Parts: sequence; C-alpha cells; structure tokens
Amino acid sequence: MLQKIWTKIKHLPESTLLLVLSLVIGLLSGLAAVLLKLFIQFIKDLLTTHVSLPAESLAYFLLPGLGMLLSLLFVKYFVKDNISHGVTRVLESISCNQSQIKGHNCYTSVISSAMTIGFGGSVGAEAPIVYTGAAIGSNVGRKLGMNYRSVTLLVCCGAAAAIAGIFKAPLAGVLFCFEILLFNLTLGSIIPLLTASITATAVSSLLTGADVSFASS
Repeated sequence: MLQKIWTKIKHLPESTLLLVLSLVIGLLSGLAAVLLKLFIQFIKDLLTTHVSLPAESLAYFLLPGLGMLLSLLFVKYFVKDNISHGVTRVLESISCNQSQIKGHNCYTSVISSAMTIGFGGSVGAEAPIVYTGAAIGSNVGRKLGMNYRSVTLLVCCGAAAAIAGIFKAPLAGVLFCFEILLFNLTLGSIIPLLTASITATAVSSLLTGADVSFASS
C-alpha cells in the first residue's frame, strides 16, 4: 500500500508535489525541533534532579566539557563524518553541492548538539536544527529524484520549518530563508515555505504547548 501511495505522489504535478512535500517536511522538521528540546531538557533534568551535588561544587564547571567530550566521541566513533552545522553549511550545500546533504545529518546534529547544550555548553540550538531541517528537505527531494531547483526549495522549506518549530514562529522561518539563505521570493516558493513553517509550528505547539520563546506584553 505504501508503495502505491509513493508511486502516486511521485506522479503528481510539480506544484502539487512541492506543496505535499512541504507539508511532510514541516511535519518532520517540527518533530526534530521537539525532539531536540526534549532531549536537552531530559539531560538537564537528569543532571539537576537525579545527581545530588552541592551548589558550589566544581563539578558544575566540568559538565560542559563532559558534554563536549561525549559529543566528540559520538561523532568520532558512531558518525565518523564531519557534522559541523549552521547557516554556512546550508549555503555551501546549495551553492557547491547541488543542495545535497548526507542522510545522517537528519538526526546526528540533533543528538550531538543536545549532549553539548544539555550539559551546559555555551551554544545555541538554532544552527543544528536549521541544518537538520535542511537535511530533511534535501533527502526527501533526492529520494524522489527531483531537480536542483526543487531540491533547493525543499532544503529551504526544511530550514524554515526548523526555525519555525524551535521558536514557534512561522513567519520567522520564512523570513530566515529570504534574508539569510538569500532565497528568491516567488509565489511558487512562498506557499511551500509557509506550509512547511506553519506545519512545524503546529507540531511543536501541539507537542510542547503554545508558549513561545519570545513573548511580547
């Protein structure tokens, strides 16, 4: 049955296909954002609730280093590849690698960054989740054998959805693509980008509550 559905999806008109895929990518990127948040919170709770240390303990100063060490070991022995992430990696993939991003980047950045952040490392969650979303978009497009232009749009959909999911701000995700990734604004691109961003925001809000990261009074 799944094979039949997959075949039907592949033969949809391009505009319809991109809209359907933007919905799927928004769903997956939203889930990735939620998992990253939950993984970070789980590690923090584990260290603060289940580990009894005095407030002045020097161990708290060592925890960020331990998190970085665990992340490095994960990359060296399990991933065995460069998983540096961020906007520059997305731009490099678009301009130099035909928008191709390796499949493991759909999850490895989430795991490694969660360990670093959860242990108190001074890094943010934005860069890894953006690259994760972009990787999801890239791999969905490549699996369907889509051309460079369409895959690039899906990469941007993933990046926009990731920003929208992590901050619960769909317009922020769309603006991120236009301002940072320098993606061209057309009617054919704005609809998939909005679809992916709104879907990711809905998923994140549904699973973690409607509280936003930056509220205004």
